[in-house]
Amino acid sequence: MDYKRLSRQLSYALRHAPWKYGLELGREGWADLRQLLRALQARGWRGLTAADLQQMIRLSDKQRFEIAGDKIRALYGHSLPQRIVREPAPPPEVLFHGTARRFVLSIREKGLLPQGRQYVHLSVDVDTALQMGKRHDPRPVVLRINAKRAWNEGICFFRGNDKIWLSDAIPGRYIELAGSQPQGFMLLLFR
Repeated sequence: MDYKRLSRQLSYALRHAPWKYGLELGREGWADLRQLLRALQARGWRGLTAADLQQMIRLSDKQRFEIAGDKIRALYGHSLPQRIVREPAPPPEVLFHGTARRFVLSIREKGLLPQGRQYVHLSVDVDTALQMGKRHDPRPVVLRINAKRAWNEGICFFRGNDKIWLSDAIPGRYIELAGSQPQGFMLLLFR
């Protein structure tokens, strides 16, 4: 089974266009698992089972999905008009964000904004931020976010999974220079 292709289709169905699959997401992003399976089977995934989806989730290093009973949801990355409700949680001391160099001036002026997504995506480590930034630039900028300070000063954070955290927006005053700089990316100071 092509789990990468299945993950991409699941991302589209649960994060971007559930209506195209006949799905209705609840306030926290949950969809009916049986309904999703039927929709995927009708799109060529013949014989697809809940066990196949669970195996795909287990094998993925990105932890994008969650199954609970007869429900399934994407944990982050939504671009839906309907806002997915999340519970605020205290973040780690520091988080990172990878971005294209061409966005640096805008981030400097406006801070980090979710753009076409519901939340700003942050990572717990530089490597994950670097991977996210490379989607838009072969030599991305990786920013260090003083998340604990931001939290203490009223900025909300939400857990996406073990590696991804979310926020509505991050003002520039919380974006600062990090220590060592692995080869292939830049770190900037915005204060």
